[in-house]
Amino acid sequence: MASDPSSILPTASVAPAPSPKAESSRDNGRPARQPRPPKPNYKHIYRFPLPLSVHPLPPLIPHNPLSIVSVILSYMTFFISSPSHEVYSAYFDSNTSSVHVTDEKAVRALWEMGFFGKGNLSRSEPSWLEREKKRRGLLGGNTSEDLTSARRSERRGLKLERARTERKIIEERLKAEAAARANGAVPLDSSSPSLPPSENGATGNTTPSTEKFSLRKARQGKSLGSQHSEGQDQGYNASDSVSETKMINGGKTVRFSPVVQEKEFVSESTTLHLPDPSLNENDAGEEPSLKNEEHLQLSNEEAFFLVYGLGALQIFDDKRSTVIPAPSLFSLLRQHSYFPPRESPTALELDDPFIISYAVYHHFRSLGWIVRSGVKFGVDYLLYNRGPVFSHAEFAVVVIPSYDNPYWSETEERRDRSARKQARSWWWLHCVNRVQAQVKKSLVVCYVEVPPPLSDAQANAEHDVGALLAQYRVREISLRRWVPNRTRD
Repeated sequence: MASDPSSILPTASVAPAPSPKAESSRDNGRPARQPRPPKPNYKHIYRFPLPLSVHPLPPLIPHNPLSIVSVILSYMTFFISSPSHEVYSAYFDSNTSSVHVTDEKAVRALWEMGFFGKGNLSRSEPSWLEREKKRRGLLGGNTSEDLTSARRSERRGLKLERARTERKIIEERLKAEAAARANGAVPLDSSSPSLPPSENGATGNTTPSTEKFSLRKARQGKSLGSQHSEGQDQGYNASDSVSETKMINGGKTVRFSPVVQEKEFVSESTTLHLPDPSLNENDAGEEPSLKNEEHLQLSNEEAFFLVYGLGALQIFDDKRSTVIPAPSLFSLLRQHSYFPPRESPTALELDDPFIISYAVYHHFRSLGWIVRSGVKFGVDYLLYNRGPVFSHAEFAVVVIPSYDNPYWSETEERRDRSARKQARSWWWLHCVNRVQAQVKKSLVVCYVEVPPPLSDAQANAEHDVGALLAQYRVREISLRRWVPNRTRD
């Protein structure tokens, strides 16, 4: 029986069929886009929402007896070998009023399981060591900071290329108008001169398609720039249009920046990453030791939530010798929420900045949201559905204390104090809402109701943090910028 000829062919000799997308790109004259490197498996890296060790139970199906057996086995496994709950260490720095984590294992664990903290030498994720290794030529790939820098550089270059293309088209139009007026084909007072034929054959008063630009077309023009002769670019005199102001259609003034003409575009793929010259050439075959100089910086709300809410962190004092218990840490963080920090715990108030902000942080964390600082957008917090590596924040939270309890309106002094604490102008609200609308985030105003002063029995039980936090109430109000043109009936 004859065998199939295709089965005896070597695998390496069989070339895969080109995809239709690659064929269309070659037909259009554009070079095929190189495939992107595979991304890390974020779903596996960030599979744990919190730094806790859990033992999930199998589903219990009443009409299936085998499910009862599986639940019993799961309980037996839990009691025989229960999961170990690891507690990480940090220390409180009184100079910066923040909590620092220096252990590399704890840094990765707190970031990958809940996105807690921020690298002190990075934008968000602690990636200084990877960036330094790449700078020295010891590591391949790109970090998040490198990707952001490359994307911004590419966008800047594409905008300059688009401005250059617009300048060339305007010069061609002016030359065509001058030639038409010299030949007498178009009156001198005509406001709509005939235009030269475009690439798709459009002539006359029809706007040529080459004037419609986008970043995608600029990127295509940049990739095809190497195919054009250099003589065409040298034919333009950059100094002719830099110092002149040209009038278009009798009224529009266009002035080009010298950067547009003098900008030279260099492909980023030719960038060489040279190793650090400080490295010894004799040890080129051995990987030099590089100490990680970055640590994780936690906000006060994140640190206390890990200590009190989860029990996954223990914080030492400045001397790193004594562990600060949760009630003492709560008073310490309340003192450092003022500037300068208050020395006596008796001077604390019920509307301390820390206790107000922590009530909101604990509220949204308990509901499953990833809460991050929102100082970049002028708000208190940003709420992520899964985390910053998966998507952008959906909501921006502004925290405002509320004094609805009758105690705060009994005297004139209390009313003035309450009005001063929660006063916000409409101009401020409009500015914040406008910023969030531009970055496609929904603004949430979170009111924290401040309770009246504690009674004598409650004051004696001041160390009961849970009883104190239980008196605060959180109310959310979602705001949206009203656009009359889009919300008409």
